[in-house]
Parts: sequence; C-alpha cells; structure tokens
Amino acid sequence: MRIPGRTVALFASAAALAVALGGCKPPPEGADGKPQYPVHFDTPSARPRTTARALFSRGDSGTGVRELQARLRQVQWLNDGPTGEYDDLTEQAVSGFQGKRGLPRTGRVDTVTWQRLLAMTHRPGQWELYLMGGQPAAAPDPRCLTGRVLCVSKTSRTLRWMIDGRTLTTVSVRFGSQYTPTREGVFSIYWKSRHHVSTLYDSPMPYAMFFSGGQAIHYSYDFAAHGYAGGSHGCVNVRDEGAIASLFAQVRNGDRVVVYR
Repeated sequence: MRIPGRTVALFASAAALAVALGGCKPPPEGADGKPQYPVHFDTPSARPRTTARALFSRGDSGTGVRELQARLRQVQWLNDGPTGEYDDLTEQAVSGFQGKRGLPRTGRVDTVTWQRLLAMTHRPGQWELYLMGGQPAAAPDPRCLTGRVLCVSKTSRTLRWMIDGRTLTTVSVRFGSQYTPTREGVFSIYWKSRHHVSTLYDSPMPYAMFFSGGQAIHYSYDFAAHGYAGGSHGCVNVRDEGAIASLFAQVRNGDRVVVYR
C-alpha cells in the first residue's frame, strides 16, 4: 500500500520529537549492567518507621517504676502499690491511660505517655512512693545495738528485730495519729496475746506484743489493705502477717522495745 508523502513526514517528525524528549531512548547502563534511572522514588513501605522509645515496660523494676505507679494512682488508674515492680496490673493501667487519651495502647511507657502523665500529676512524696511499705530502714538507734531488741524507727517507719547488733528481720510499720501518738523511749515486752481483740476499740489485734500500757506491736488488717493512708490508735502496726507471725514466735517477754525518731 502506498503511504502519502505527507503522512510519512508526520511520522518522521513525531519520531524525532520522541527521541529529543528521551521517550524512546533507553536509560544508560550502570557498572552493574542495570539501567540507571535519573530519579529514584521511595515507596511508603520502604521508609523506616520511627516509634517512641520505651522508658518502662513489663518486667522493669526500681524507683522510676515506683514513681510511675504513684502517679498512676493519682489519676486513679492504679489501686495497688506502688511496689516498684512493673507487673501485669501496671501494664493494664498504662494501657488504659493511653487509650483514654488517644495514644497507642501498648502498655509500655514511652516518652509521649510519660510527658502526658507528668502534666496531669504532681511529684509523689515519700509516703506516696512507699504507701504499702518496702522503704529502706533507718540506721538503728545506739540503744538497739546490744541484746534482744525490737528497734522501731518513726522516721523510716520500720521495725528491725535485732540480736546483739545484728538485724534478723526488717518490716514496715505505722504508728498512732496526732491525737493517739505512739510513745517513744525504751520499753520491754510484758505480755503476748496471739488472738487479742481490743476491749477499747473492739478491733482485732493479732500477734499482739504489749510494751507500754495498751500499746502493742501487732498485725493490722487495715494497714495491709490501705497502707499509710490510715493510722493506729497508738500501737505499732505491721502489715506483713507472715513476718509478724515469725516475730511473735521469736520474741520473749522481757525483750526490749526501742521507739525513736
């Protein structure tokens, strides 16, 4: 078939234009023999994803975790503790806090979660951090360094069971309120009552070891449940039932009690 000369000229012009624009010219080859394209496009899936660094997560422990738990208690996302151990309850509390504020519910505390929590809470005080005990004990009073002594520090809220200057057991304790204070000084255990019930307040005082009038060292159900949020009527409360049971078995009438600041 004969093609008109004008049509041939149009095809030639189009081909020349395509070559000039590079539309029909293959890209140059690189050293590896592969085509080298002048522009490189990243697909979204090829870009690295950045995530906020985790500050605390399940299995962690220490003072930082204790502060986290105290702050979660302030905003009512955690009821127990602080314990200083990032357990399942802490993970659930963090996840709930994150979800309420539109953050990813990871259960891990990253920088974004931590800053949001800091903005909503105040710095916890000593007894917010150790609401349920576990605080370090103060140095023993010099009067505790000889003989058999229940050495009770009001400053650190701890009791050391000591024999000849050696600490055998340390437990967290709490004391009386402003109007029913625990007396300070040197006393002696004069009566032990395993299943004692207070005749004045009609409340149980298990493992009671009396040292000054009606004041005794004993287990407290309220202390075990509420920590330092409450107080006694003058007695020295212990929240660890196993520990006070062991002390009750070891302590004898006549052993000294030193209560000091």
